[in-house]
Amino acid sequence: MTSDTPRTRRRAVIWIAVVAAVVVIGVVAAIVGTNLYASSENAKASAAPSVAASRAPSTLDAADLSGAWTVGGDSEAGYRVHEVLNGSDVTVTGRTDSVTGSATVDGAAITKATITVQVADIATDSAQRDSYFRDSALDTSAFPTATFTLTEPIADAVPSGSGTGTTKVEATGDLTLHGVTKSVTATLEVGLNGDGVDVSGSIPITFSDFGVQAPSLGFVQVDDAGAVEFLVHATPAS
Repeated sequence: MTSDTPRTRRRAVIWIAVVAAVVVIGVVAAIVGTNLYASSENAKASAAPSVAASRAPSTLDAADLSGAWTVGGDSEAGYRVHEVLNGSDVTVTGRTDSVTGSATVDGAAITKATITVQVADIATDSAQRDSYFRDSALDTSAFPTATFTLTEPIADAVPSGSGTGTTKVEATGDLTLHGVTKSVTATLEVGLNGDGVDVSGSIPITFSDFGVQAPSLGFVQVDDAGAVEFLVHATPAS
């Protein structure tokens, strides 16, 4: 009995050391894996939309600006959110080109505008995330679209001529999301491009203001605040 006691103790110490090493390796692997995932996801995030600094020469002149405009091809919209995954910061962006709308221009001023986005078509790189977004967060079967409607004219919004300059303005309007309408302010960049006008912008939002519950799954926590982002191309209707 006495001669076996030190040997038993040594075995116990060895097993404790082995278990501790396995735990440490597991923790390190989890941290490294999370950091690698976060880096990968951040690399996939789309850049904030902006009007190209160097655009194709416009075929429009000042006389072409006034009138009805249509929003359609080459347009996109979506969201940008921040989430924390096991302590690591991750930026997620979703995008869709299912964007339509109309606007009225008077000289260089935009007097009316309505933009509609098919929310159910917004996609990221994760089918699981998109499913939660559509079915749980925004209930797109009941609220399939998001709409921005301009409520105040924007003076001097559209640059004249065929140069490569852009204008930066603010647009006040109503954003309808998840069946809730709130007054918001969008920061816009506007520039002539080819046969029309490009408009990029971002609208900061708080999801709970629209009755949307940001997901919290223990290992991942999504911020309640995010942004609606868009880049739309509008052309004269006639």
